[in-house]
Amino acid sequence: MTLLIRRSFLRLAVALGVTMALPVSASLPAERVGLEAARADAEAGRALLVDIREPHEHATGVARGAKLLPMREIGARLAEIPKDAAQPVLLICNTQNRSRAVWQALRERGYTNVRYVEGGMSEWARRGLPLVKPVVR
Repeated sequence: MTLLIRRSFLRLAVALGVTMALPVSASLPAERVGLEAARADAEAGRALLVDIREPHEHATGVARGAKLLPMREIGARLAEIPKDAAQPVLLICNTQNRSRAVWQALRERGYTNVRYVEGGMSEWARRGLPLVKPVVR
């Protein structure tokens, strides 16, 4: 794990006020969704896809319509992640490790509408699913 990713994990844990371990706690169900289902739900507007990779990773391409919210900024931008159970949120990173950790942290904060995307953007790209240039805001 790179130093940047380790620092991002630590910053997120401090910002959210939780202790995060990389393995999903046995008391929490493994809430994940497959790539094709995530893509279909996001494209149909049934779920918000949140790409938590860092900007240099976004530059390689993002899923159309994904909200770009780097993991290191989540603590400061937590209000941008809907907490309403009627609004599904799908977290995606490069391989699912960071999105799984963020999923766990959000679940500990009371988010029941969040899942993480199995395989992440590396698998998305490997399968040839469409990528677009990120929109910088």
